[in-house]
Amino acid sequence: MAFPKGFLWGGATAANQLEGGYLAGGKGLSDADVCTGGSHTQSKRITPVLEADTFYPSHEAIDHYHRYQEDIALFAEMGFKVYRFSIAWTRIFPTGEETEPNEAGLQFYENLIDECLKYDIEPLVTISHYEMPYALTEKYNGWTDRRVIDLYVTYCQAIFTRFKGKVKRWLTFNEINCGAMPLGNLLSLGILNDGTTEFMHQIDQPQLRFQALHHQFIASAKAVQLGHEIDQDNQIGCMIAYMMSYPLTPNPADVLENQKVMQISNYLCGDVQVRGAYPSFAKRYFTENDIQIEKEPEDDAILAAGKVDFYTFSYYMTVCQTTDEAAKSGGNLMGGAKNPYLTSSDWGWQIDPLGLRIALNEIYDRYQIPLMVVENGLGAYDKIKADGTIDDDYRIDYLKQHINAMHEAVLDGVDLIGYTPWGCIDLVSASTGEMAKRYGFIYVEKYDDGSGDFSRCRKKSFDWYKAVIASNGEKL
Repeated sequence: MAFPKGFLWGGATAANQLEGGYLAGGKGLSDADVCTGGSHTQSKRITPVLEADTFYPSHEAIDHYHRYQEDIALFAEMGFKVYRFSIAWTRIFPTGEETEPNEAGLQFYENLIDECLKYDIEPLVTISHYEMPYALTEKYNGWTDRRVIDLYVTYCQAIFTRFKGKVKRWLTFNEINCGAMPLGNLLSLGILNDGTTEFMHQIDQPQLRFQALHHQFIASAKAVQLGHEIDQDNQIGCMIAYMMSYPLTPNPADVLENQKVMQISNYLCGDVQVRGAYPSFAKRYFTENDIQIEKEPEDDAILAAGKVDFYTFSYYMTVCQTTDEAAKSGGNLMGGAKNPYLTSSDWGWQIDPLGLRIALNEIYDRYQIPLMVVENGLGAYDKIKADGTIDDDYRIDYLKQHINAMHEAVLDGVDLIGYTPWGCIDLVSASTGEMAKRYGFIYVEKYDDGSGDFSRCRKKSFDWYKAVIASNGEKL
């Protein structure tokens, strides 16, 4: 029942959700830094001018910036083979437009990478994870402006060169397909349209959004080529938020509706980054939604030459699609209708381990390149008992079922090379900006009112995951 030899077990985080030190070492302001705290019932606010006496979760997060050695040691204790983390663009180029990288930022990540290598933990680096320099949002409205492509490539040049030989696997953009959703405006694309004040209710212009997404495709393809030129051993992948969905009923109208949603939500970005060209279904979608992608003459050739080496994705939940408006329901990040056969998390996300096996088979059948599940997990309210322990059996059960589903997919023939559960240490939620929604194997004493001493302690799932890794997935 074990996984393939050399399978990469580990965990995943993002700089803006755990580092803190938001201006330390010359770091510039990122888009994440202008977002206030929120909850699953109250949207984060976006404040271009920072407000006094307002809580901004990313400013301190869990203070990993000053505690990374302690955290990496805990990951090593669990037996991590790989650690997926992101580099904050604003630590390297504070405004995104500097001509020379910030040495203090480069040195911080070199220290972090060396700490991983000390324990034989392979770094898997996300180059851009939901935190472009806010200066580029102000000046260019984020990725809507083609000039940002070269700024990103300059950033890639700096980190590919500095960490050559130490980092072999890179991801160009986190959950790039979120740019195909209105929620992705600021989060993924750095777009802040006039009138937007709430993160969950952004002013949306699909034309701008898909043009910005095209610029990210070009930037990703250029980064793939550059990464291979700088180090032929570099493997550069994409990262997709895989939003698995099913038809709510056998009604052919629901089946077609689901197919259309899956195409734009999941396959559009994967097809461009893996196959090197826009898929055929994009043309009709763009026509029907009055979207005209402005391309330079060389763009198609750039996309074809910059295909990724491997495919990674996040997987948390599934939903159903229907043309029956009355059957659609709220409370789910991906919209759609709720599946009557599934239970839900405290945040309304439907739990579907079998859907992960289905997704792995669909993705691998489509692309035939190595896959990694680089985010998966259960956000939940964790309670510390009187004796100081945290019994998160609900998390163990969730992960156990999903690991079983991955193993079944491997037996199905899927080339799955690694698994990095999300938020392996508690961190700030990207969607709601809260600490209460905890994912980690490690509890962090930090709360939504800003209080807490940042101390770390092991949850019950810590020792469970340690045993899973030691047995290569055989002992669940």
